[in-house]
Amino acid sequence: METKKTKKEGKKSRGISAFIVILASLVIAESFYFLVLGQAGHFTGATSGSFVWLIEGGDKLHPHNLLGTMFRGGFVVPIILTLLLTVVILSVERIFALSKAEGKGNLIDFVYNVKAELRKGNLATAEALCAKQKGSVAAIVDAGLKKYKEMETMSIPKEQKIEEIKAEIEEATALELPSMQQNLPIIATISTLGTLMGLFGTVLGMIKSFAALGNAGAVDSVALSVGISEALVNTAAGIATGALAIISYSYFSGKIDNMTYAIDEMGFALTQTYAETHNS
Repeated sequence: METKKTKKEGKKSRGISAFIVILASLVIAESFYFLVLGQAGHFTGATSGSFVWLIEGGDKLHPHNLLGTMFRGGFVVPIILTLLLTVVILSVERIFALSKAEGKGNLIDFVYNVKAELRKGNLATAEALCAKQKGSVAAIVDAGLKKYKEMETMSIPKEQKIEEIKAEIEEATALELPSMQQNLPIIATISTLGTLMGLFGTVLGMIKSFAALGNAGAVDSVALSVGISEALVNTAAGIATGALAIISYSYFSGKIDNMTYAIDEMGFALTQTYAETHNS
């Protein structure tokens, strides 16, 4: 019964699909790239209100602000924007998901109060605290408390009862942990991929710069400066995306570690209390 309840709690706490987030981010990034960055008003000699890719000879226009320079960064820009939006959306989603998993009250106080009730032998009060706390951690502790009570009515060796309690907590944790860690591997991947895409855009910008240097005749200083600007913009956007992903991943991993420590502490408390207060 308690296993089904724990499984149900795990399903409730599952977040949104990373695939849907990436797809939505791609649509938003492409729209922003063409409809905002591609406005002709960001380029010298173009009529404001039109779009560069619709203007004949638009690829020859030079940007006069940062938005125009970002547009000239090419197809790499919407990819980096997609990764950036994905990190932001998944980070917001994880904030809500992990807050729900942690429960309504302070997690440290919850663990302390449950342990105090265990030492007093007030299992019913401990279960009431779990019902009040809610969340994944409380669901796991509640599963352990129910198994604790069940073992008190069974006539099997004490060591086996303790192992049963441990197994119940481990099973409940295995059901809840995936929902806590959902989407974190995507954020971890973007922490590397964002930087690599920024470097890729940098290389493309430098290729344009060297192409301007290699043209016959006088060096096209404008084309050279634009190519370098595009390279640096892609570098900055890629590094910013990678840095945000690293910060996000580290923060949420720390929160999950704290919840895991709380679960481990409660598991130890349950088995230790049973061992000390029961002769069989």
